[in-house]
Amino acid sequence: MMNYPFVPAAPTWDQRYSAAGFLYGTEPNAYLASQRRLFASGKKALVVADGEGRNGVWLAQQGLEVDAFDLSVVGVAKARQLAQRSGVAVNFEVSDCEPWRWPADAYDYVVAIFIQFAAPALRQRLFASMRASLKPGGYLILQGYTPTSAELASFGPELLDHLYTEEMLRAAFAGMALIDFQSYQTVVAEQGQQSEPSALIGLVAQK
Repeated sequence: MMNYPFVPAAPTWDQRYSAAGFLYGTEPNAYLASQRRLFASGKKALVVADGEGRNGVWLAQQGLEVDAFDLSVVGVAKARQLAQRSGVAVNFEVSDCEPWRWPADAYDYVVAIFIQFAAPALRQRLFASMRASLKPGGYLILQGYTPTSAELASFGPELLDHLYTEEMLRAAFAGMALIDFQSYQTVVAEQGQQSEPSALIGLVAQK
């Protein structure tokens, strides 16, 4: 298990992203990629806390106009390099979640993959902001770890109140249409050091 959140967060992630190569690889998150059928060229997407940019770059490769942010200066610099190397344009910015501008009704897709640094009060505000930034008819794509990960002693946050449950997500996104909603166990390939299954939850909800 990994102890989230890091304090102070930005310098810790800067240090982690300073290692050679890409911490989580350059391929997109598997759950995000499994939703490829949803993405229509020319639509607009936001990727929350995109780290070194693998998910934002992949979405741009699907023909989307992509905004993405992360609090790590080092991570965003590597994300920009990845976009350039991949031949796509992504609007990467350095920002934490609370200062981000969160424009209303602006995005066709909001993507939030493993953003479990947020304690409950911040998570509630963050979920509300993500929902508000979606256009009517837009999709939220979210993946995270569930409390069963703690029982498995697998990769993920050790702080139990940072983990997701089905009840929590149903309440947070009540009124949105659930297009995909599943709890399952799998080895998270992008965590290169992991060999044991993690307990995950994936959600696609339409505003």
